[in-house]
Amino acid sequence: MYKSQNLRKGRVSLPHHFYAITLVTHNRSNYFVNLDFNRHIIKQMQLLEVQEYLKSNAFIIMPNHIHWQFQLLINSPLPQIIRCFKGRTAAACCEFGIYKLWQKGYYDHLIRDEDDLVKNARYIIANPLRAGLVKNVADYPYWDCVYV
Repeated sequence: MYKSQNLRKGRVSLPHHFYAITLVTHNRSNYFVNLDFNRHIIKQMQLLEVQEYLKSNAFIIMPNHIHWQFQLLINSPLPQIIRCFKGRTAAACCEFGIYKLWQKGYYDHLIRDEDDLVKNARYIIANPLRAGLVKNVADYPYWDCVYV
């Protein structure tokens, strides 16, 4: 990721606030096209929720990146949660023939208000439409949203 150190400038980690993050695969490779692997990714998202680190609002797994909106639930820094998620997902990727899953860094956006929350969730879910992967978001298999 070009100048990924700049992504950390101004980053804050506030419990009970909502964030939208984007994680990109190494070299933007299309790793997220395998049903079993994507199930593993979703399982790791759910595990962080079960462990009460966060509460997911919306996510979409695109072929080479993930958009994920969630609320931090405990006083665990955002970078620690992302590091945990990336580590857990990368640990199992060898069995799928993937040896380097993630690009360094990630993009995060602190959600400002209720309007921003809903608009951002809609933006996340509409990704396959904008990418031309499907004509109707209901036809795309790897997403979830509490607002739909």
